[in-house]
Amino acid sequence: MHYGNTAAKRIIPPLKKSFHKGQAGRIAVFGGSKDYTGAPYFSAMAATLLGADLSHVICSPEAAPVIKTYSPDLMVHPSITDFDSVLDRIHVLVVGPGLGRDPEMQNAAAQCIAAAKSRNLPLVVDADGLWLIQNQPEIIKGYSRAVLTPNVMEFQRLLDASGIYKNGNTDLQVLSNHLGVTIVQKGECDLIAYPGFAETVEVTTRGSPRRAGGQGDILSGCIATMLAWREAYHNNLWEHKNDLSDMDTELLALYGACSIVRRASSLAFETRFRAMQASDVLAKIGESYNSIFGAPRL
Repeated sequence: MHYGNTAAKRIIPPLKKSFHKGQAGRIAVFGGSKDYTGAPYFSAMAATLLGADLSHVICSPEAAPVIKTYSPDLMVHPSITDFDSVLDRIHVLVVGPGLGRDPEMQNAAAQCIAAAKSRNLPLVVDADGLWLIQNQPEIIKGYSRAVLTPNVMEFQRLLDASGIYKNGNTDLQVLSNHLGVTIVQKGECDLIAYPGFAETVEVTTRGSPRRAGGQGDILSGCIATMLAWREAYHNNLWEHKNDLSDMDTELLALYGACSIVRRASSLAFETRFRAMQASDVLAKIGESYNSIFGAPRL
């Protein structure tokens, strides 16, 4: 099939009066440490601004009070070990934004990933969550519900850690097959590889030339919401044909998320130019969604 925004719209739920709170997506972000509080906020807030009903942040005790001051819309949990009750009630987990490389945080992230896998939760791994994966690839290897979102440097480190010889255009698919997970490689255009699928999907929606920190965190949150909607599609939350395969819906979810963030970045750059920050991109998510998919269906 053709992977694009027209097809991606099929997995987005309508806004029905019969829905109750939480059905359109419950997301958690595991990250946020003493030194990094903005990243988990951007990720969790992006998820809810795109349309997830509930968004949690699981973070270190030092980070929690700071993150709570950023927004009252997020539920912030000040413990990196007491996460089971949160995992029991979410649809998708994001690991990595603001995680840092402190051994205690890295070990806690590994335990959280294991707990998510035991619940068969969709998993998005970004930022220093990828540092964990490059050092302990067995944590994620073969877990088909995982999506890795490396930038160019993070992707190269994953290649090196996997012992894969750099071979240009085929590297992304080779690494995806090697790890048995889906990979979104962020860059001038975003590239998506699904394990066992020969085609690499390109997202060429216009973005911006500005590389302000935090945009990758925003993408991880938007991916989480789109994956939650994918789950709702397969669970028949609303009436539809349900004729798309698991692979198709995952690729469409990722395509849609990448398009939304790229468009939001472009819209923000049109008014902020070199001054553009991640917070400006965050503010454009709703407008970006409407420009791509139209006003939400009722």
